[in-house]
Amino acid sequence: MSTLDKSKVTATEPLDPKDARWVRLVKISYTDPTSTTRTWESSERLTRPHGSAIDGVGIIAIMENDPAHPSAPPRILLQKQFRPPINQIVIEVPAGLIDEGETAEVCALRELREETGYRGKVVEGFGVTPVQFNDPGFCNTNVQMIHVTIDMSLPENQNPKPELEESEFIECFTVPMTDLYAECERLEKEGYAIDARVGTFAEGIEVAKRWKLV
Repeated sequence: MSTLDKSKVTATEPLDPKDARWVRLVKISYTDPTSTTRTWESSERLTRPHGSAIDGVGIIAIMENDPAHPSAPPRILLQKQFRPPINQIVIEVPAGLIDEGETAEVCALRELREETGYRGKVVEGFGVTPVQFNDPGFCNTNVQMIHVTIDMSLPENQNPKPELEESEFIECFTVPMTDLYAECERLEKEGYAIDARVGTFAEGIEVAKRWKLV
């Protein structure tokens, strides 16, 4: 049994906007293609640094040169984390909010180290995606996905020690990329929620297989 299984939502109540630390609700007025004025309810993060184009990063971290799996397919690093908004443990990629003055690449390597203990390297030529919006019909939250490799032969990656905050409870595990979609299906049946970034990445692998794109 995972220690995360002890987490649960105990109460839900309205939040006074003046007490909100992380998000705010806004009403947007806009004109549609017929010049009709309409309104839209949305939410915004309060944490995006001034001048930053993004709120944070998601990290696709691939293990390389792993002595424990010398001839196996590449493995992706995933996390389990309880998320109160859905009252479930979620299967996620490492991720985090960007700090003021950081680049997306620096943010990704910092968050990877803090959440997992691993030291990684941003993939050259393919490491940083375009800005991606998580749910643009609901909020303006966005990220860049950063592709990172983790060299498991390096001493600093032999016994990783996360640097979690007091309120963070994260469990890390790896999955062969070739089995990621099937593993998502299995984990969902066990009661886990699948983060959209994990599910979309897994689906992309299956689409590449199905249509022989590689």
